Amino acid sequence: MTTPIVRRSTNQSGQSKEPEKAKSLLLASRRFAAWVAEITLVVTSGLIPFGIGVYANSRSDLNRVPLNPVLVVTQRAIARPLALPVSYGIPNVAWPTNILWTIALLAPVTLSWWQLYLLAKTGSTIPKRWLKLRVVNEEGTAPGLAAVVIREGVGRWTVPISIAYLLWRYSFAFPNLGLFTFLSLLMIVGEGIGLPSRQGRRALHDQLAGTYTIDGLLASNKQVQSADGNHEAEEWQEGNEELVVSQTNQSPNLWRRIQQNPNLTLFGVGLTSMTAVLATLIGTQVYIQIQQSQRTTKQINSQQFLELVKQASPNSGATNEQRQSAILAMGSLDDPQSIKFLADLLVNETNPSLLDTVQQALTTVGPKAIPELKNKNQFLVGELESVGSTTTQERELRQGRLQRNQTTINKILSVYSGKIDGVDLSRSQLGQSGTPGSSFFSLVLDNVDLSGVKLKSANLNQASLKGSRFRGVGEDGRWDTYDDAIADLSQAQLQQANLTDANLSRVLMNRTDLSRATLNRANLSNARLFDAKLNSTQLVGADLRNAVLERASLTGADLGDANLNEANLYAARLGRVSAIGTQLSFANLTNTDWQGADLSGAYLDRANLSNANLGATRLAGAVLRSAQMENVNLQNADLSQADLRGANVAGADFKGAILAPSKQDPADQFVQTPDLGSVSAVVQGVDFSQAKNLDAKQLAYICTQGGIHPRCP
Repeated sequence: MTTPIVRRSTNQSGQSKEPEKAKSLLLASRRFAAWVAEITLVVTSGLIPFGIGVYANSRSDLNRVPLNPVLVVTQRAIARPLALPVSYGIPNVAWPTNILWTIALLAPVTLSWWQLYLLAKTGSTIPKRWLKLRVVNEEGTAPGLAAVVIREGVGRWTVPISIAYLLWRYSFAFPNLGLFTFLSLLMIVGEGIGLPSRQGRRALHDQLAGTYTIDGLLASNKQVQSADGNHEAEEWQEGNEELVVSQTNQSPNLWRRIQQNPNLTLFGVGLTSMTAVLATLIGTQVYIQIQQSQRTTKQINSQQFLELVKQASPNSGATNEQRQSAILAMGSLDDPQSIKFLADLLVNETNPSLLDTVQQALTTVGPKAIPELKNKNQFLVGELESVGSTTTQERELRQGRLQRNQTTINKILSVYSGKIDGVDLSRSQLGQSGTPGSSFFSLVLDNVDLSGVKLKSANLNQASLKGSRFRGVGEDGRWDTYDDAIADLSQAQLQQANLTDANLSRVLMNRTDLSRATLNRANLSNARLFDAKLNSTQLVGADLRNAVLERASLTGADLGDANLNEANLYAARLGRVSAIGTQLSFANLTNTDWQGADLSGAYLDRANLSNANLGATRLAGAVLRSAQMENVNLQNADLSQADLRGANVAGADFKGAILAPSKQDPADQFVQTPDLGSVSAVVQGVDFSQAKNLDAKQLAYICTQGGIHPRCP
């Protein structure tokens, strides 16, 4: 293999090596500066459109659209290896944000490939060209695309980041992203420390690709010298004491080693071939034995199944005890045929004692019986609906069949609590249908671990789910990582369900109907409740931090002492809500409707209330510090004792709003108002210049309490 080395002319022998070391240090500094410039260009190309997209998404006057599927897939692909929490469901963003974030994804990729192309064809990226650096192969020419991909993709990034990832993933600090970032930078910088020198020491990425980073000026001098081929070029070299890149035979490459050692090469090829043949033979034999064992087991199970069917069938003539034994034995087969037979028998059997045995057998089968029971459930619901309410006897018969099916599912979910991740009960009927007398079954799953269960569009009306957990840790045993087992309750029917103290954190509940449900003290942090129905729902003390409640309906709900800090309630309907003492700091309340709500003592500091309707609301004692209240409707709102310091009230409508607390009626002996002096600064420094419909009394109060308005003296 030929390697560029550094030599000096003969008249430099015995001279100091300090100039050579200085030149090497200067070259290293330029290489590092070029690398930083390359990374900066790529990162900036993504950060600029991303930042503009974030700003556009904060605007309340832009239409919302679902996030681009490419961005959703990318987000989840990144979240999995980095143990980030997956954002379930497709969030809605402002339409410019969709375009800008897509550009933020594509621009760095495009720029990176453009730089790789330049490096492959010319030996220099734009920053390397600025700093007079070149990357060449052993022939001193541009390396080519294949070598550049190995150099940059494998050597410079994949190898060091993979090492950093393995150290981080299996360390005590996982999933701390800060440590992973530090380790990655450390490995990348460490990999690049190997700089070209007289001994041929190079960075790993150069060694893998067979490339060299050289001074572009020296390369140009070499080309001039090769073209002239005269003594004057040599004198120029000696006079200026410059480094000259020359070619010399050093360590041979792999192909030359093969040519020099044909016997050893032949032995290696033969050994590899024999190993491959032996591994293939052993693997084939193992596969044949496994298949034979499976066929034998299946045949034995089929024979046992046929014998048990003859004994367990209603017309077999066997005694109840014999049938019970056969049914229980069938439950232990763990065979699809036996599960289907038991599910059918559960519907058609009329003997109560045998029905209990069938349920016991299906419970023994466990979650594997759920798919068949779900199919029967949907079939029985269709039958029940086809009967109508005309034939009472037939309806009661089919109602009983459905109830037995529901009870069996209920038992399996209870017995196998925490072991039902991925169980699919979508569109199942497990609750009351809403028609009086239509169902005798009530789903009771209190304190059950339902993490990862799919209940999309399922009917769970009036179910009791107190203290149940719909979210659990995954295989890594850590919360908020990609493999968390999270239930799907989107579009489910949960009217009047009892979910007190339930853990619904990060659960997908888009368009779910929770009307009149009880969710007191429930954990709904980071839950997705887009367009959900929460009318008259009890949410006292519930944790809704960072929850997504866009366009949700909470009319008449009780949010007393609930925590909705940083929640997204864009365009939510909150009329007549009781939100006494509710925490709504930093929440997105743009375009929300609070008509007639009670927000006494609520914390709304730094919340975004732009274009919100707070007409006829009670905001006595509410904290509205630094809140965004542009164009908010405050007509007839009670703002007595509310703290508005730092709030932006440009365009807000104060028609009929109460800013000053009324004096206490001496005849009222039961109600006492606080000292007015303690709230005298609630509007101090607030600019009311662009507020609308301020009357003389309101202006007088604003001016006397330190507010700002052009009409203040």
